[in-house]
Amino acid sequence: MKFFAITFILFSLVLLPSCMKGKKVDLVLHNARIHCLDDGNHIVQAMAIKNGKIIETGPDRQIMNKYQADEFIDCAGKDVLPGITDAHGHMLYYAKQKLRLDLNSCKSYEELLVRAEKYQENGNKKFIVGAGWDQSLWGENDLPNNKKLNALFPSTPVCLYRVDGHAALVNDCLLKKIKNLPTTIDGGKIVYENDIPSGILIDNAMNLVDPYLPKNNPNEIKKAILEIQEELLAYGVTGVHEAGISYDEIKILQDLVDQESLKLNVYAMLLDAKNNRDFAVKHGIYHHKNLTIRSFKMFVDGALGSRGALLKHDYEDQLNHRGVQISSLKEMQDLSSLCIQLNYQLNAHCIGDSANALVLNLYRNVFEVKKDHRWRIEHAQVIDPKDFLLFSEYAIFPSVQPIHAIDDSKWAEKRLGRKRLNGAYAYRSLLEQFGMLALGTDFPIASLNPFLTLFAANQRKGKDNLPLNGFEINQSLSFEQSLKGMTIWPCFAAFDENKRGSIEIGKEATFVVLKKHLVEQSEFSDNFSFFTFIKGKKVYSGEELSY
Repeated sequence: MKFFAITFILFSLVLLPSCMKGKKVDLVLHNARIHCLDDGNHIVQAMAIKNGKIIETGPDRQIMNKYQADEFIDCAGKDVLPGITDAHGHMLYYAKQKLRLDLNSCKSYEELLVRAEKYQENGNKKFIVGAGWDQSLWGENDLPNNKKLNALFPSTPVCLYRVDGHAALVNDCLLKKIKNLPTTIDGGKIVYENDIPSGILIDNAMNLVDPYLPKNNPNEIKKAILEIQEELLAYGVTGVHEAGISYDEIKILQDLVDQESLKLNVYAMLLDAKNNRDFAVKHGIYHHKNLTIRSFKMFVDGALGSRGALLKHDYEDQLNHRGVQISSLKEMQDLSSLCIQLNYQLNAHCIGDSANALVLNLYRNVFEVKKDHRWRIEHAQVIDPKDFLLFSEYAIFPSVQPIHAIDDSKWAEKRLGRKRLNGAYAYRSLLEQFGMLALGTDFPIASLNPFLTLFAANQRKGKDNLPLNGFEINQSLSFEQSLKGMTIWPCFAAFDENKRGSIEIGKEATFVVLKKHLVEQSEFSDNFSFFTFIKGKKVYSGEELSY
């Protein structure tokens, strides 16, 4: 008996040093304020990571004593968030915009003309394509015409897209390429002044000039996407819901994934076209490493800024006009039936209260088939108050962009009137109905900076801290709700809540170490990433931490 006791003691002494070394992991993060954004909203000091997964979280002493690692990162008390997911962005559109004339922040029509002239001179362009103008920044309520553009470019075709991508200003040189220009078009509008085309094409009318536009080189687009990726990673954005891609653009994303150049988690929505439908039928729910395709994007109406949003009643500043319905009810029904058949998600672009009502009622059909369908309304910008309840009744997921509320606050009441504004940009009301909100930026229509989105959602103000008291401040989200709207809730909106979006055992180690402390603030202060990790791998390093 004594022999076995002595043997046990000796055996324990041999094992003890081995046990004290701890379990082996790849990475330990410690001395941090880790916002788990789990159900309990826990904040912990440390976490252990192995094979791209979170093994354990907890106090520093617990994690440091329990694990040995290839790398230890002392965060010096800095804040750590789950990787930010932008629930509505346009990488491919932004990539193309980078290759075009940049008209963002133009303060006047004259500045637009100057930029266009310099663009042509610098590149000897035989065709000018640009994007980003916004007449509201010129102090103008009405859309411009092309008279000055015609005078400056009589023999060079010009196509300049409005900032929202739902209207284009084209010159006569381009219009003349279209044979038998119609006076009306389904789902769009050609604006006429005294029976003469003004040069403004709205929504589906823009399709008339598409065949004549120069094609972008796919390699140039790929290069631009990687530049955009660096911008996103620098802010701690690790995932994007790509809000509408063509069939050709699927190949661009696939190539970048295969080359291991695209690090972001991309949840892509297919535009409604025959070849995209064929792709969905052939592949079903498509997973290709960090690229997922299991949804369609459907355009129901246009934008409020170009008066293409479909309203139940006339625009306050344009009588006898209620906007544009881009997709017919039959087209919407056909696409929704296909999505039910394929177990795909349907994400409908709806700005006006009439567009939202159409889709809310359309979506009741899928609710009868499958309760947890997670079909989305993108923007959900203007809602008739009596329709809010339908979001909860039919489990319809709202996906919104808080910065639009701020950008539009300067003129939204002119379009809608005071009474209708009560149901507009109503994020708190939407959250109360559904229980979750997916927040996005809608870049490049707005800035891709997620901290502007966080501030706009919480304080209802812009970068300049205006409006002073916040725009429709009663519709603000709490700081915690705003954070969840950029992390776990977008993941839920893309069926990824079990993989990422919060810092919990078993989930992917996708997170960001922030440069500044993460606190609710009444005045805007920017933030950036020190380190961004995706699946336990460092994909971005801003600068070394200073202790």
